[in-house]
Formats: sequence, structure tokens, C-alpha cells
Amino acid sequence: AACARSGQRVLHVDSKNYYGGNWASFSFSGLLSWIKENQQKTDIDECEDWKKLILETEEVISLSRKDKTIQHVEDFCFGDQDSAEDVEEAGALPKLPVFGAPGAEGVAQESEKECPPVESALPEAESREPDKATGTEPATATEGHDAEITSENESSPSTALDKPTLELGKTEAAPSEISAQEPKKITYSQIVREGRRFNIDLVSKLLYSRGLLIDLLIKSNVSRYAEFKNATRILAFREGKVEQVPCSRADVFNSRQLTMVEKRMLMKFLTFCLDYEQHPAEYQDYKNSTFAQFLRTRKLTPSLQHFILHSIAMVSETDCSTLEGLQATKKFLQCLGRYGNTPFLFPLYGQGEIPQCFCRMCAVFGGIYCLRHSVQCLVVDKESGRCKAIVDHFGQRISANYFIVEDSYLSESVCTKVCYRQISRAVLITDQSLLNTDSEQQVSILTVPPVDPGKPAVCVIELCSSTMTCMKDTYLVHLTCPSTKTAREDLEPVVQKLFNLNPEKEAENEELEKPRVLWAVYFNMRDSSGVEKSSYDGLPSNVYVCSGPDSALGNDCAVKQAETIFQEMFPAEEFCPAPPNPEDIIYDEDEIVPEESGFSNSPETKPESATEESSSGDSAAVKKDDNEE
Repeated sequence: AACARSGQRVLHVDSKNYYGGNWASFSFSGLLSWIKENQQKTDIDECEDWKKLILETEEVISLSRKDKTIQHVEDFCFGDQDSAEDVEEAGALPKLPVFGAPGAEGVAQESEKECPPVESALPEAESREPDKATGTEPATATEGHDAEITSENESSPSTALDKPTLELGKTEAAPSEISAQEPKKITYSQIVREGRRFNIDLVSKLLYSRGLLIDLLIKSNVSRYAEFKNATRILAFREGKVEQVPCSRADVFNSRQLTMVEKRMLMKFLTFCLDYEQHPAEYQDYKNSTFAQFLRTRKLTPSLQHFILHSIAMVSETDCSTLEGLQATKKFLQCLGRYGNTPFLFPLYGQGEIPQCFCRMCAVFGGIYCLRHSVQCLVVDKESGRCKAIVDHFGQRISANYFIVEDSYLSESVCTKVCYRQISRAVLITDQSLLNTDSEQQVSILTVPPVDPGKPAVCVIELCSSTMTCMKDTYLVHLTCPSTKTAREDLEPVVQKLFNLNPEKEAENEELEKPRVLWAVYFNMRDSSGVEKSSYDGLPSNVYVCSGPDSALGNDCAVKQAETIFQEMFPAEEFCPAPPNPEDIIYDEDEIVPEESGFSNSPETKPESATEESSSGDSAAVKKDDNEE
């Protein structure tokens, strides 16, 4: 998107039939197809006709035809699955033949027709019918001036009229019409029938209100393509119970969980964290200690230490240093009050909307998108050592000056020195919230500390139907942690603590109080963030690698990586500048001349032509699989 915005010609080719790769969102039926595809892992027939396009002065770097970033996929239905065999998804369109993965469908392209070899596409969001009972009419919230802990009400945003705005869904919904304590019984057939109401993310993240991604969305004006909803509460899991954590000044003083002494202690510590750099003597002696050890020296009660460590700083008890903990706490506090009572925003219709927003921006500025379009190899000039073209699965040779490749497309021979981490993920559909309150429409984040020392904490994000990610009377729960074993082995103990996995008739009274899991899926996802380019073997200097999602809660890693790659290619250009105001654009008919495509299918493409294109400031870039920016 940044390349297209700066005037470069961009071609994005993706072997998948949906936007965003591992950042994507799916309807329920689309996710079932994705699960089936990753469980089967069918072999793809190799065709070597393209080799005749390679000249004697060239060599090739073959690309992987299989996506090996997803492993150990296990899904479970805790209801009568047979009753849903003949149930059709409401509003579903007739299925079209799909290249590579029959039946799979993404959120944004269910109505997409079969792609020709190269096409110009503008990603469109699917037709959505918001549930009237969820109260999600868009409202506008403007940015606050102060980075202090604030008691500002969400419905009374500050009036910074001269600053850009983000569209926010209403945080509070109307009280539930039915006040019965027992949740409405949801069957699997209902989930299948209402499958298009679900937008299920492969990766679970939130946006820090003063994070790099929010700043980029505002600066580039990409925020106009999306709407956002506040995360309404921060939860903690302590002594076997889920409770709400007070964050803002108003929350602290209104809290019934804390004594008056604890309230003063907490406010004093949080005030210190906001400007801890000005008081180095307070933490100088604990630089080599963990943040948990530092908290014990601050005369904080065990409950306050737990809240700060796991729900505010959200850091590891054993691995996080004092300085890292103070930085994380300060970041949390600085994000309070900008758009609401918590530091976090969530995009309506799911995190998968964010890459689609940048895809739209790229297409607006002339980017060409081609899904279901795999690439066989990179073509490298032996003399210069630079990549000069790709060969796609149609046998077409496409030349460009720069190439951005998502890590999953690189073959094992290129990645022999790379050591990947893994992320454990689980997605649950439940029948009630982890912590029931007067309002059913809550977006909650909970960090479950590890039982065994050295194990990672588990981040739990619970989404309600007003986020447009699940059907009415259900909740969508995402669990994420760095992997130590398979996703099920890592996350199932936490699921058993928080939820009821048994049929109602077999459950004990204690289990009946917990939310009931209706459906669940576990999977491991590759974390390729933090891998240096030098770790990849034999990549030309003009080939750049972008990673998939990382395990962090925010999106800073993806934004930094996108900006770094862009600046390496075009150091004189600004990264994602604000688009021009349409009223300020002056069109001169005499200057409008037809443009050439900028891409060549000829195997005899001369290196000189690419050099001339680059010197004229209008370079071509081929990008395989889209990272966020």
C-alpha cells in the first residue's frame, strides 16, 4: 500500500483465494473450509514447463507450493453435529470453483468471480446485516489531549475538532430485553445457519489507542475504511475467579474490590509509572531484577501486584525486567482516555478488516491484486545477483525491480538456518460471557497467569455480537500464547478452568456457572517475526521478506517491519503520507496520456530497461501475500 501511495506500480499475487494470509477473517463456513484444507494438506502437482523460460544467464530460486505455517489443527463440536448436516447458511451464495482449495471462502470475496491471470481488484467488504439489537450505529470519538489517567466518560469525547478521527462503534448497548439468568440455548445447526454473522480471525489482536497502527491509520486516512469499538473492560483471573480490574482514575475510586488504602497505593504507583524516567533513583537498584520482584519492594498488596503485572503491564512474571515492566505500564496508561475507558480498540467485523483496508488503499492508487495466483520461482540474474522476474503458475514471466515475499512462500532450502517460534491459538464459540454484568455487549481482555513457572501466560479476548464477529446470544473467545507444545496441550487447561466443556446434564453445579463451549478449534501458527534477512540463505538484495503475525497483543511489529522494508527500497519517500484532498487535485487534459502497465511478460526483458525505470522514479514491485501495510 505504501509503495502504491508513493507512485510505484504494484502487483500483488497470492496463491490463496482470500486477502490477508494468516491475518484473515472467515465466516463460520469459510473457517470450516480452512480447517479442512489445513488438516488434509494435499500435495500439489508440480509442473516444470516454466523452466524453458529461464535463460542461460539466469538461475532460479524455487518457492514453496505448500503453506506450512499452520499445524496441529483440531476442531470440536460440543453439540449435536448430525442435526446440522442439511442446514444451509442463510444468505450464502452459490459456490464457485476455486483454484487450489475447493469450497474455501474468505470474508471479503464470497461473491468474487473466477480470476483471470492478472486483474485489477478493489477489495470489497461482503454485504453485512448488523443485528439491530446490538446497538452498533457508528459514533465518532475524537482524540483526547492528555496522556494522564482519566475519568473521562466514553460518551463524552474530548472536542479536539482539528484532529483526525476514528470511527467507533458504540461501546454500550441497550440493556438486554430478557433478563433471565440462564443463557439462551444455542444449537450447532443455528451456528451453521447464522454462519455469515461470524467473522473469525486467525490472529487475535487489539489496537493500542496510541499505538503505531492507530497513528498510521489516521496519518494515511485508511481509518475511513473501517469502524472500531472500544474494549470495554480489563479482567483478571485470580484464586479461581474472574474479576474486573480498575484502570482509570474513576474505576479505581469506584471499585468495591479495593480498600481505601489499596486505592491510594495503586494511584500512587500508577502516577509514578507515567513519569518514571524522571525518578531513576526509585528503580535504579532493580534494573537487573524482574518487574515482579520490583513490585514486591513497592509495598503493594498481592492483589495489586497481580492486577499490575497481569492486567495492566501484561508481562511475564519471570522474564520481564523492571524497565520493560515500567515501559509496558506507561504505554497502557498513556493509551487510556484517548477513545474510551480502556487503552484498546477492536475493528468491527474483525482484525481481518485491517489488511483489507490497506489493500483498498493500494488499489485506489493503482495497485493490481490477483488472488488464486501462485508463483513458481524467482528469476535471478547470475551476473548482478539481483532478482529480475518471477514465473507464475500460468507460465507467465513477470519482471519487476523489487520483490516482497511473505515468509511462508520461501522453500526449505532457503530457510535451513531459520529457527521459527510458534503461536498456540484457540477459538471458542460460547453461550455467555466470562463475567456477566447488566450489559451483555462487552469486549473483554483477560490474561491468565501460568500455573507452572516458566510457562507463558495466556491472553484471552472475548468478543460480543456488537463487534459483528458472532451471532446474537453467543460470544467469540480467542486464546493466544507462545507455544511450548501443541495448541491443544497449551490452551486446553485454561479452557477447562474458564469454561464448561461438558453437556449440561453431566455438569456439576460449579460447571453450570461457567460459560458453555459450543464449538472450538485449536491450531499452531508459525511466528516468523524477528527473523533477520541474513538468516535466509541466498536471497538477492532486492528481495525482501515480510513475516506473518507475531504473538504480541498489539500490531507494532508489523508496522515497524513494513516501514523498514519501504525505507530500504525508497529512502527518499515518505511512508504512507496522507492522501491528497480531492478538491485540491487539478486535472489538465493535455497532460493525461495512457500509461504502460510497467510489467513485462517477455523472457527477453533487458536489464537496462529495469534500470531506466528505476532511475525515472517509477519502479515496479511484485508482492507475494500481503502483510498489513
